[in-house]
Amino acid sequence: MAQQVQLTATVSESQLGQRLDQALAEMFPDYSRSRIKEWILAGQVQVNGQVSSTPKEKVLGGERVEISTEIEEEARWEPQDIPLNIVYEDDDILVINKPRDLVVHPGAGNPDGTVLNALLHHYPAIADVPRAGIVHRLDKDTTGLMVVAKTVPAQTHLVDALQRREITREYEAVAIGHLTAGGTVNEPISRHSTKRTHMAVHPMGKPATTHYRIMEHFRSHTRMRLRLETGRTHQIRVHMAYISHPLVGDQLYGGRPRPPKGASEAFIQALRVFDRQALHATMLRLYHPITGIEMEWHAPLPQDMVTLIDALKADTEAFKDQLDWL
Repeated sequence: MAQQVQLTATVSESQLGQRLDQALAEMFPDYSRSRIKEWILAGQVQVNGQVSSTPKEKVLGGERVEISTEIEEEARWEPQDIPLNIVYEDDDILVINKPRDLVVHPGAGNPDGTVLNALLHHYPAIADVPRAGIVHRLDKDTTGLMVVAKTVPAQTHLVDALQRREITREYEAVAIGHLTAGGTVNEPISRHSTKRTHMAVHPMGKPATTHYRIMEHFRSHTRMRLRLETGRTHQIRVHMAYISHPLVGDQLYGGRPRPPKGASEAFIQALRVFDRQALHATMLRLYHPITGIEMEWHAPLPQDMVTLIDALKADTEAFKDQLDWL
């Protein structure tokens, strides 16, 4: 059954020079670039009130875009009995602690078995909320806290709060290398020009800001706490790789095992078996979308990160006599 879709947005000034289909794919991330290109060619996209049928047309920034089309309802969005670790729930929102290996939203390569499918099973009425109430996402192998809206008003308020940067999200991570002090990475991010599954720092990308501070130094790694001002895809992973400190286990952005000189076989093995980015959404703070009450949740580190950190501590302790900063 076809569903009528109306989408409106304004092109960001940071998208100056992008192709129209590329800009729209960033503005409406729930839809693929190929689908958006089909809409443009079909005359279903208006730019500043005029039909635009050229995907390669360059945008300047500030244009008002309207898309009016029909799409087939996603039959794959079926309820599935997938366990959810629910940290908090009321009539309007729920907060979950997402495990690794769980995709948030169905997409290419992951038609089901997602958080969205689990939400439909847990609370069937959430089917009436766009994207089953999902407000923000975590990567498949990033663990930690996510808020979900159970009603349309709650979702509207939370999306607005996210855009106004009124939702605080803090993460713990382990990066490769020895960072001497905390700081801020303020670099725009866009999809990689040739690797479509990658994101990259690019001057024409969307603004992105990541703050970080040091929690603990190890011999050749650093444990840190990070806070997002923006929520770009892979933001922390891209920003840390950009400053030459990719996250441990992040094979997409250069976080392959790099054992330090003299490391024990046990420590080398601990690095090898850690096969995901060492990133956990540990704190979430927001104002309740209906009551306005400030709320805050914390999620302890998952066991795999605890084991990794214990191995890093043991390695550092074994070489403490050689480390002048201890």
